[in-house]
Amino acid sequence: MTDAPTFHDFVDGPWRTACYRRCRESTRRRVDSALQTQLLPTFGRQSLNVIGRAEVHLWFDRYSQTAPGGANRTLDVLRQIMNHAVECGHIAENPTSGVTRNPRPQLTRFLSREEIDRLHAVLDSHRGRGSGWQQAEILRLLLLTGCRRGEIVGLRWSEVGDNALHLADSKTGPRTVLLNAQAQAILKRQSRDGSEFVFPSLRDSSKPRSNELSLWRKIRKQARIEDVRLHDLRHNFASYAVMNGVPVPVVSRLLGHTNAGMTLRYAHMGDWDTQLAAERVGSAIAAALAGSVHLAANRQRPAPTSDEYDVGSRNPFPNRSSA
Repeated sequence: MTDAPTFHDFVDGPWRTACYRRCRESTRRRVDSALQTQLLPTFGRQSLNVIGRAEVHLWFDRYSQTAPGGANRTLDVLRQIMNHAVECGHIAENPTSGVTRNPRPQLTRFLSREEIDRLHAVLDSHRGRGSGWQQAEILRLLLLTGCRRGEIVGLRWSEVGDNALHLADSKTGPRTVLLNAQAQAILKRQSRDGSEFVFPSLRDSSKPRSNELSLWRKIRKQARIEDVRLHDLRHNFASYAVMNGVPVPVVSRLLGHTNAGMTLRYAHMGDWDTQLAAERVGSAIAAALAGSVHLAANRQRPAPTSDEYDVGSRNPFPNRSSA
């Protein structure tokens, strides 16, 4: 076994050459965020052969307390790096083995109409500047387009058309996202200050802003939707499309899914809509039953006399005034 380099040197050298450069650009952005915010600060100075399973467990458990989804994604990056370290002969086994990813929550949460109104009101009242303003605009676009976070955060002006986004590097490859009038208005008011990105980094306009949208935690608290995850906005888009009669295959194309089965996991309906549908069906059945009973009663009763029913009147009910 060769002398092990530090985690930082290995990532910056052999791993970057062999693995990182083969990734799509959108994947690189996610990897860069994981490295800069978590992995390099935690493991960067340590030699690969001294990073143990207990230390990885401790880091993962601590990160999972605040961002279980982010911890899962970052663990995947660390696992891939350490697998390559094993292949290079720097370590005998991967220290991430045995670390179990956080369970994925059921996709059952989306916004009611009242919650959407509250969210819009909070976003409209936000008067932040700089990063805060960018984040509020990104949140609006996520709600209105059903796009993934990375697709909007890393959006380039070259991908923005008059009424559609032509994404060159989405999770499932190039795709087109049609824009409603509200989304078009948001994009039109963004500054074109020479950067190729719609939401450039405030420190270096040649790069997109950070994928971190910490404003969401504040916004959802003010809107009283603390249990809604950012990715639930995508579920919400799909659900309302289905509830408004858009066929599932069309919604699948809107979301950029490769199959409609994935879309069905997103396009769940709220309990209140299901209840409303049940009430409508029940009312229709009750009306049909009432009609049958009324028809049977009419067959058994004698014909009304002239005193009971004024055939010249516009009131079809016996013994009732027209008032």
